[in-house]
Amino acid sequence: MLNFNNKKMKKTINKFILSISLIFLFTGCDDYVDYEASENYQIVADDYFKKPADFEAALVGVYDVLQWTLYNFMIGEIASDNSLCGGESASDVLGLQQIDDMLHNPVNDQLSRIWQYMYEGVNRANYMIENKDLIDFPRKDEMYGEVHFLRAFFYFELVKIYGDVPLFTNGRLTAGDSGTLTRVPKSEVYAVIESDLNSAISALPAQKSTDGRATSFTAHALLGKVYLYQQKYAEAANILEPLVGLYTLPSDPGSVFLVSGENGPEAVFEIQHSKESNGWNWGWMPQSTEGNFGVIHHGIRGYSGPTYSSGWSFNVPTDELHKAYMSGDKRRDASILDIVKWADDNQADYQEGYEHTGYFNNKYIPRQGYSKNTTELNYENNYRYIRYADVLLMAAEANSLSGNDVKARDYLNLVRFRAYGNNSQDSSASGSALTQEIWDERRLEFAGEGHRFFDLVRTGQAADKISGFVEGKHEVFPIPQTEIDVSNLTQNPGY
Repeated sequence: MLNFNNKKMKKTINKFILSISLIFLFTGCDDYVDYEASENYQIVADDYFKKPADFEAALVGVYDVLQWTLYNFMIGEIASDNSLCGGESASDVLGLQQIDDMLHNPVNDQLSRIWQYMYEGVNRANYMIENKDLIDFPRKDEMYGEVHFLRAFFYFELVKIYGDVPLFTNGRLTAGDSGTLTRVPKSEVYAVIESDLNSAISALPAQKSTDGRATSFTAHALLGKVYLYQQKYAEAANILEPLVGLYTLPSDPGSVFLVSGENGPEAVFEIQHSKESNGWNWGWMPQSTEGNFGVIHHGIRGYSGPTYSSGWSFNVPTDELHKAYMSGDKRRDASILDIVKWADDNQADYQEGYEHTGYFNNKYIPRQGYSKNTTELNYENNYRYIRYADVLLMAAEANSLSGNDVKARDYLNLVRFRAYGNNSQDSSASGSALTQEIWDERRLEFAGEGHRFFDLVRTGQAADKISGFVEGKHEVFPIPQTEIDVSNLTQNPGY
């Protein structure tokens, strides 16, 4: 059983990770980092993978990388028209400031980390695939369905952020591969992603055995998203259809983002976090903590008052986003905290940070009691990667763009009913007007969740919506310069 909070399992997998990560392929250094395992951690494939528990521990290690994805989702908001970078000053986390201003470059630290972490996930998944046939055991096929789902996840994040990327599927990269990597067309990467997800659909059960595990339904949902990104609308509509009606939308949209709402009836796939780890220290972040380090970024600077905890005031929603919600839309207050009103109503105090708008991301804001130990590293908030509202709006978009306006309106109106509590805002649109309504609805529904930038890019709206966006350049982010220096990769146009 997968248990992200099991201390014994955590110790085991930490030992395993140290031993298999003999090199970090994508570091901020100029070359590969050689790792010499200490005597206590000399565990290699020859004396590992001897029993099912070894495979289970290795699988936890692949899942573990999901917890390192904070910047993946932050840039999806900061690069969009939904939010400003914020922070303490114009130089606070310079990489995020550059992304906000569309001035990011190949030496951007945050973008380099995303590359590093996602390929670490690929490498761990490939290591398990490399050793798949060493022994047989009852749950093996299901376990490898999870492995293929996870590899698809990591490659999807890479291709949507960087475009054409290196693709390897036959084992791990080693130091000997330095200089041999090339970027392949994203169509080839998508083909592997689709294959992995179809394998996952075939192998995985419909019901999860433990919160956080991938299921066949999870793989259906991610494959639907992958099809949308490739403009395969009929395929997306077909793969998403079996999921309609399997989940429900809680009446209060804000409840979904409380700890009490985690893994609830709307959850399709959530990245699991816990506040129970010791936190280690900043030098071991994010590998050492099970907490959601991203949460502290969204908090109110210098806050004193009820309910919330202080944070660093990054990723602050814009006034324009706040005004985009219609009267009666419950999602506005669920998504955006109006700090001026809150402070007046609750005798709270706060400080204004850089690019202060008066608003904060209420979905992932630090709340009292949600963290402990090294506080800022250990918030227990899960990241909601795919929820049922996303399935419905993806299905609505896919049906709209493949000619089925009736289904598209039905799915859109299910989301609007939850937002308003009635049918007052049901859509009667058709054709391109309906498609645009669905796109606009995604902004309101997923504000603060990291989808906006990528939605604007894939729907061709980015240049009209994002200040400073340059067509032909900013659809993707730059390949990290360290990877170009080490592996002679080509750079994306304009960088």
